[in-house]
Amino acid sequence: MNNQLFTTISIIGVIWFLNGCSNTPENSSYANSTGSFPTVQTDHAMKKIYNEWNGVPYRWGGTNKSGIDCSAFTQIVMLEYSQTNLPRTTHQQVNVGSKVAYSKAKVGDLVFFKVSRKQNHVGVYIGGNEFMHASTSKGVIISRLDNPYWADAFWHFRRVN
Repeated sequence: MNNQLFTTISIIGVIWFLNGCSNTPENSSYANSTGSFPTVQTDHAMKKIYNEWNGVPYRWGGTNKSGIDCSAFTQIVMLEYSQTNLPRTTHQQVNVGSKVAYSKAKVGDLVFFKVSRKQNHVGVYIGGNEFMHASTSKGVIISRLDNPYWADAFWHFRRVN
């Protein structure tokens, strides 16, 4: 009985961990396909971070330039941008800091999405209605919050510093 319970709990834990970042389709007509930073005035440090990571492929559980997932990307961005240590998973990051109204979002705020009943996604707001994130289909890119997919999945912003 104990082995069966342990196996069940282990399987549930693996499933929970796998759902930390989502499989998010990206509509290229809404993504910033130029690979350039948006024209809005923003922090030079954020632009530098994006330029260093632009195009790095998505890899579930990845934490480096060989491949990275969404929560590892936000963890690295926030450490480089504001010396803020974030927990590793989206599930943990969603509990850090405080919620921010859409109209009050600032460069460096985390932006969270509910892409399905059990899957969440996270990126970093860069201003101008855009955010950078590790997309499962395109790697590290900039996307627009008014993209119908992201607008529908939008959950909330969080300020962590």
